[in-house]
Amino acid sequence: MLELLAYLHGPELVARFQRRCGLFLVEAAHHSKGRRTRAPTGTPVHADKPRAQQQGGWDHQDNNSNYKYKENGFAVGGCSGPQYEVRNWLLHFLFLFSSGLGHEIFYITCLPCIHWNLDPFLCRRLVNMWTLVMYVGQVMKDVLKLPRPCSPPVVKLETRVDAEYGLPSTHAMAATAISFTFLLSAPSRIQFQFEVGLLIAVTLSSLVCLSRLYTGMHSLLDVICGALISAVLMFLTYPYWETFDYFQLTSCISPIVALVLPLFLSYTYPELDYYSTTRGDTTTILGVGAGCSVGYWVNEQLGQTFEPQGVLPVPLPTLTANALAAGLARFLLGVAALVATRQIVKTLSLQVLYSWYRVPKGDESARRRREIEVPYKFVTYTAVGLVNSILVNRVFILLGLY
Repeated sequence: MLELLAYLHGPELVARFQRRCGLFLVEAAHHSKGRRTRAPTGTPVHADKPRAQQQGGWDHQDNNSNYKYKENGFAVGGCSGPQYEVRNWLLHFLFLFSSGLGHEIFYITCLPCIHWNLDPFLCRRLVNMWTLVMYVGQVMKDVLKLPRPCSPPVVKLETRVDAEYGLPSTHAMAATAISFTFLLSAPSRIQFQFEVGLLIAVTLSSLVCLSRLYTGMHSLLDVICGALISAVLMFLTYPYWETFDYFQLTSCISPIVALVLPLFLSYTYPELDYYSTTRGDTTTILGVGAGCSVGYWVNEQLGQTFEPQGVLPVPLPTLTANALAAGLARFLLGVAALVATRQIVKTLSLQVLYSWYRVPKGDESARRRREIEVPYKFVTYTAVGLVNSILVNRVFILLGLY
């Protein structure tokens, strides 16, 4: 069993998949063919590491092989440059787009669109499951400490999260949870053909999973475990979705729990020996979930839930030119409101925290400290969640966009 797990976690499967999709490491081509092909963009290749360190085996789980050394507690990468060649641009752009569907920024803009244009109930379900699976996945990464695939032989197309550990793939977790939570929740709210929805859910989640192999950010084991963990979490929580909905919307302690619990989880997030983006990203997700949860409770108390009118399930809205124009206007205005909220609250919260802890305003690295990173991200994205769930829909009504 350990040999099978090590095989699935190894970089060779990922490199083989990349080559079959037309993505080649230039150094490998250079050594095998005696020539070097220049590629348009590239990522670090840490060829100067000992081979044992690159492998990142199961008996050295604390060794993150993506970075060569640490400086002042922060992970530092190696050289960067154009070191890969793309031979199938159609698959290249398809997988890059699919990978983007699993980034937090996509969900923070996509999920509100469901709230603004389709049904706040569905958005609430998706936000709740997204928050749960992402927190579990991020914590598991930093507890298990299994490294990402090493380069070479893998081509790495993303660098921001390269300091994070690999298993499980939170992209796979989020894509699976979002797709199938929507599929399970939507039939009671909107009319659609279930078989078509199932095909879309399987296609989208599969593309996101495969994109993590193509971009070289996860092993096959990371992706399989991510999808399976999401499936298990959905299976375990599904019987309690209705109960949680009732508590979230009606209980007098719901907003307290929604704020205190995520903040506690953010501060108690597992510590690493070096700085990684996982704690900040997790705090962002928990903050969004907290803000949206409080907003849903407030809307319910005010009797303004902005849900579809008529007997459920309602037909899907007709895609007329006017409906598309109104939906686009809601999207642009809503995203602008969220971006503005993020920028204003982030700036103000950082100023307050820098002043409180007497940190120079020009010290960008200070925001990586837990006592600054956690509160500024949590406050910022809680505000974003509140604006999304409470304010934006009311602005749409005032502007006649409903």
